[in-house]
Amino acid sequence: MTWFWTLCGIALIVGGLTEVFRTLLHPVGRGRLTRWVAQGTWHVCALFGSRGLVLAGPFGVIGVILLWVGMQIVGWAMVYLPHVPDGFSYSPGLRPEDYPDALEAFYFSAVSLSTLGLGDVAGSDPWVRFINPFESVIGFGLLTAAVSWFLELYPGLRRRRAFALRLAVLERAGFGVELPHIDAAVVAGTLHSLVAELAQVRVDLTQSSESYFFSERERESSLPAMMPFALSLARRAGASDHAGVRTAGDALREAIADFTQELRTQFPLKARDMDETLVEYAIRHGQKPPALTG
Repeated sequence: MTWFWTLCGIALIVGGLTEVFRTLLHPVGRGRLTRWVAQGTWHVCALFGSRGLVLAGPFGVIGVILLWVGMQIVGWAMVYLPHVPDGFSYSPGLRPEDYPDALEAFYFSAVSLSTLGLGDVAGSDPWVRFINPFESVIGFGLLTAAVSWFLELYPGLRRRRAFALRLAVLERAGFGVELPHIDAAVVAGTLHSLVAELAQVRVDLTQSSESYFFSERERESSLPAMMPFALSLARRAGASDHAGVRTAGDALREAIADFTQELRTQFPLKARDMDETLVEYAIRHGQKPPALTG
């Protein structure tokens, strides 16, 4: 049984570290268990309507971090379990026979991973003393990974919201309605800048797919709500008589098509084309279904 628990623990440790690697370091950032936790949190929060969807992203991140930590604690506890209690020394007054072996292994693993170093229980078996520092290193690495994830995730969310707000400002200013009457260079420059911003949003989604599960209640800061306006700009510009405007409109439409293709590739959307994808994207994020034209 010693090797059984050890091998099971090592498998869980390696599996947990693989999740962290695939989520944070892999170019497309797609940890399978991480995605399941984020999606599960999303579905539960969706039961509470738009207010629940706003919390789906933050709760999902917390759930993922707890998953990473839990896999390491349980995995290392399995490795320690065959050595409890003979492979440990206890502070005076502690009676190891008063605690179940599994609970003792879990406690020692949690303390080691958190790098607290309470000192009431210490490894005395040579094997335990050899491997225990590695768990502390992993614990410190998990803390760093969680901070790095926040530093990567939230700037992308800011860019997404800023892009949505820019679209909202253009909509309020009547840019779409007045597009045929605005100087062609101004229109083309504006549309090309929207293409660049949308490309950045698409890259953020690819590298941090969990950002999809963050929603905004306000329409003007919600990208799912504002993307149909971007598509309407692209189509109006694409019908222009001016070659520069027409080219800029076509570029924006292609950027939107690329973005919606990424949504259909990464997430279980039922939509089959660009228009259907934008409608479903908005509905899933608690926004009113847009009326698309052209």
